[in-house]
Amino acid sequence: SIVNAVACAYAEESPVVVISGAPGLRERGPHQYLHHVVRSFETQREVFRHLTVASAALEDPLTAFREIDRVLFACIRYKRPVYIELPRDVIEATPLYKHCPFPEKPRSDPQALEEAVAEALAMLRQSSRPILLAGVEVHRFGLQDLVVQLAEKAQIPITSTLLGKSAIKESHPLYVGVYEAALGRPEVTKFVEDSDCVLALGTYLTDMEMGIYTQKFDESRIILATSESVRIRFHHYQGILLEDFLRALCEQDLPQYDRSLPEARDPIYAPWEAKPDTPITIRRLFQKINSILDDNMVVIADIGDSLFAASDLTIHQKTEFISPAYYTSMGFAVPAAIGVQCANRKLRPLVLVGDGAFQMTGMELSTAVRLGFDPIVVVINNGGYQTERFIMEGKFNDILDWNYHRLPDLLGSGWGFEVKTETDLEKALRAALSNRDTFSLLNVRIPPDDVSPALRRLGRRLQRRV
Repeated sequence: SIVNAVACAYAEESPVVVISGAPGLRERGPHQYLHHVVRSFETQREVFRHLTVASAALEDPLTAFREIDRVLFACIRYKRPVYIELPRDVIEATPLYKHCPFPEKPRSDPQALEEAVAEALAMLRQSSRPILLAGVEVHRFGLQDLVVQLAEKAQIPITSTLLGKSAIKESHPLYVGVYEAALGRPEVTKFVEDSDCVLALGTYLTDMEMGIYTQKFDESRIILATSESVRIRFHHYQGILLEDFLRALCEQDLPQYDRSLPEARDPIYAPWEAKPDTPITIRRLFQKINSILDDNMVVIADIGDSLFAASDLTIHQKTEFISPAYYTSMGFAVPAAIGVQCANRKLRPLVLVGDGAFQMTGMELSTAVRLGFDPIVVVINNGGYQTERFIMEGKFNDILDWNYHRLPDLLGSGWGFEVKTETDLEKALRAALSNRDTFSLLNVRIPPDDVSPALRRLGRRLQRRV
């Protein structure tokens, strides 16, 4: 049941340790049909082998501790899931060898690093309009401060991919916005694509990151550095750590740039005041949400307009926007809010989720109640799978309309609000922000034809491909 979540973690480089119980070794006869067994006793392990960076079955006390160490080191090193399988009749077994110390931190190939930095520096010195494109690995490998240091030293404007959103504080004076190619804000897209050097750090050029491949910059203008390799124009360098590349580049005598940033034109940034008895819209909903964000709030966006409309929100601290923007698996946000508060109880999750995605995993609010967590959950209720409607209309996009705001009655805890107007939204968010004892859920009723400009552009693009 966790296969899809682990697949998402692998695709988006999230370190996860899966510890799975298994039938005992003494139970594994040739004609034993035990529950949970599919084809053989190795099937589950084989499935996870394709979804993890390392896996181990702890069947031998001689190697058990070393196998645990090997797998955990891989999780830390590569920021991807790992799988450990434990047969139930060896739980009390005493391994014969103690833990091994973690190996030394990997080092870059010095010659490859030197040559890559020299070529990148030469390209930057030839540039007059560079842009820094921060991706998800800036989050995963904790490189935010290095990226900001590099940008500030040379005064290079910063943008991010959708998956890399909030790689830096978005109030930073060099920050431009999220680059989504043809799906993004026009002024941001034009600014990035007018650049003569794109310094892409920790970025994967996926379909979702590049606006369904509508980006208009070619390889001759790209310095692409990831945890796996460095690519400069058409040259590829292996054996270089992303952190080492960044540090070495920061130590160089970099040019100083003076490039005016585009002015934000989206009404989401305008001051918000409720218009009495006016039906709520997507644009006004996100304009209001943008006005309440602070340093201690984490925005968790599910797939759909929950994500695309949220791409323009101003996130106040680094790494405070979370979404499955590459793997795009629905039902991510509510369980992710529990993970956020397990990790840091001081942070307040603001969950943005469509009604379709909520019906998949929204009942995890029961866990939030049990643990005493207080997420604010905004259900964008537009009557079904709106993103899919743009691709192919049909009754299969319709879902049952729940009274989401009545969920607290079922769980015996939580505050629920039905939101139809701007006044309703104002009152509901004011109450939710003051409620720190349990979850708050806003059932925001949005007309099915009211979507963000980004989702409309995405739908048209995908429609051509179906």
